[in-house]
Amino acid sequence: MVRTPLTEDERERGLALGRALQRARGARSAAEVALRAGISLDTLRKIERGAIATPAFFTVAALADVLGLDLNDLADTLTAPQRLAS
Repeated sequence: MVRTPLTEDERERGLALGRALQRARGARSAAEVALRAGISLDTLRKIERGAIATPAFFTVAALADVLGLDLNDLADTLTAPQRLAS
């Protein structure tokens, strides 16, 4: 299967998602968050650095739950005009 290349906007959103998750994780270890979310540590690290720019919805939902993030607020953060302008 050949994947369609990501657009620049998708790459930027992936980086913004990773930064938002890292901020929400705070002092908690990545290993603890990954375990509680039911994903591998490697997957979390890739999402946080933007290497997985478009993670599956259920992965993001599990991380948001563990980190106490509201999915609507997270989506708003990732589509905010000030993020697109930076």
